[in-house]
Amino acid sequence: MWVSDNPSITLSTYALGSCVAVVAYDSFAKVGGMLHMMLPDSKISPSKAVSQPAMFVDTGLPLLFDALANLKTEPRRLRIFVAGGASVRCSDDSFRIGERNVRVTADFLSQHGYVARQTAVGGTINRTVHLNIATGEVTLKTPVTNDSFLLAA
Repeated sequence: MWVSDNPSITLSTYALGSCVAVVAYDSFAKVGGMLHMMLPDSKISPSKAVSQPAMFVDTGLPLLFDALANLKTEPRRLRIFVAGGASVRCSDDSFRIGERNVRVTADFLSQHGYVARQTAVGGTINRTVHLNIATGEVTLKTPVTNDSFLLAA
């Protein structure tokens, strides 16, 4: 997890497979954050949840939004992008970790009044995401695309 109000910073996460990234940006405060989560539920490893809470959707997302609030963002101004949740190892993923990560993330956001403005989830390809803190520009790279958009808009 990373949050920043430094305009010279670009936050990045690489090769999201079944993992999910949540990117949040407040264009008024010029503050952004990014969280790369591996698993949906911390109950599978309570000790890991204590030492690495950002690893799990249920413990990581509260950390992200608290850290953003500490940098003077306001929930109503946050623009949110969600990426990842793919099934890249095989087409018959019996654990459905990516799918579960996306579902738990969407449920958390909805329950807390957040709306993801854009998503790039599911499928079978990995994704890399960059957030430019100065502009709110998000770059989404996959093995077949390289897209950019303003999360601040």
